Amino acid sequence: MTVTVYTKDNCVQCEATKRHLDKINVAYDTVNITNDIAALDKLISLGYRSAPVVVADNDSWAGYIPEKLDKLAI
Repeated sequence: MTVTVYTKDNCVQCEATKRHLDKINVAYDTVNITNDIAALDKLISLGYRSAPVVVADNDSWAGYIPEKLDKLAI
């Protein structure tokens, strides 16, 4: 499974999401939308307006949602 976390600078929920994934040993890639305008435009086109955005295979969501993150470890 491929997991990507779209983050931005000074984002408490972004850091919490990455810490949670580290804790449950789920590998992920990080894209900082503060510096990557193309990635930001992609997220906006998908309807996202806040960070973090987690994209995992056929699922995606915005925000720190521990229950959804835990399902990635199964």
